[in-house]
Amino acid sequence: MEQIDGGISMSRIVIITGANSGIGKAATQKFASEGDHVIMACRSIQRSRNIQQELIRRTGNNNITLMQLDVSSFASIQQFVEQFTERFEQLDLLIHNAAYLKHGEPQYLLSEDDIELSFATNVVGPFLLTHLLLPQLGKAKQPAILHACTTNIKHFFDPKRQIEFDNIRGEYANERTFNSYKLYGDSKMALFLLTLTLAKQLKEQRIRVNALQINRVKLSAETIANLSPRYRILARLQNPTSQPTSSMAKLYYDICTSANYSDVTGSLINHRGVVMKAATSEHPHPLQLIRYLTSDQYYPAYATNRTYLNQVWEFCEQATDAILSEQI
Repeated sequence: MEQIDGGISMSRIVIITGANSGIGKAATQKFASEGDHVIMACRSIQRSRNIQQELIRRTGNNNITLMQLDVSSFASIQQFVEQFTERFEQLDLLIHNAAYLKHGEPQYLLSEDDIELSFATNVVGPFLLTHLLLPQLGKAKQPAILHACTTNIKHFFDPKRQIEFDNIRGEYANERTFNSYKLYGDSKMALFLLTLTLAKQLKEQRIRVNALQINRVKLSAETIANLSPRYRILARLQNPTSQPTSSMAKLYYDICTSANYSDVTGSLINHRGVVMKAATSEHPHPLQLIRYLTSDQYYPAYATNRTYLNQVWEFCEQATDAILSEQI
C-alpha cells in the first residue's frame, strides 16, 4: 500500500483517464516529469503499454502505472477502484480527461449500462468514479478534481439549445434526428453542470472541482481516425494551426497544483488560464450574443439554470444508485 505521508512515497498520486493519447498523454508526461506518481487509466492495456514505456523513458520516472479502465462501463469503474484502493491509501488529483469523441458516428449507441455512449463516458462515468474515490481524495492534503470541457458548450448561447434529458437512454432514438456532434456538446455541457454542483457539495471536504474549457488543440492520429470522413478532413485542416497538447497539459498541471488556483473551485477556466464568468442572460440580445461568442471570458447562462443543474445530478444519482448505495 503506497502512502504519501507514510514515508514510502512523497509524490502526489494522480489519476488521468484516457492517458494514452492526446492531452492525456501529454498530461501524464507533465505530471510524471514533476515527480508525481501517475496512474494511466486507459481502456486498452495492449494499446497503452508502449505509451507507458515511452513516457517512463522520457521522464525518467518509473512511477507511471498503467491500469485498465473503460469510463463508460460501471463494472470496469468498480473493478478499477477496487484495484486502486488495494494499492493506494489516498488520491491527490483526479483528472477526467477521457471522452467519447466520434463526430460523424451514424448510429445512436448505448453503453453496456443502457446510457447514450457519449453521456455515459463523459458524464455518468466520471460521476461514479469520483464518488467511489472520495474516501481516498479525502485523505489528501490538497485534493483536486479536474474535468476536461470544451468550447462546444458555446452552442448553448443559443436559447433553443437544450440537453435532451428525455433521450439519454435512447427513449426516442428511432424518432429523432441523430447528431453525434450535438450529443458530444450536450455531454460536455452536462459535465460542466456536474462540476458546479460537485464543487458545492465537496467544498467542506476541501476538495476543489474545476473544469477546463479546451480550445482547438491538435488531435492525435487515433482520434482523427475515429471521425467520419468529413470531420477527418476538417481536423487535418485545423491541426497545423491548433495548439499543441503540451499547452493544455501545462494547464492541467497548473490548475491542479499552482497556488494561483488554490482557492478556485466550481469554475470554468479558459485555454489562457483565466477563470470565466457566466453570461448575464439565457436570451441575450444580438449585440450581447456577438460579444459572448467572440470572447473567451463567458460561458452560457444555461449553466446557471437550477433546473438543468438538478436534472444532470439527479440522472447521475439514479443511474448509479444501486452501486453507490452499497458504499454507505
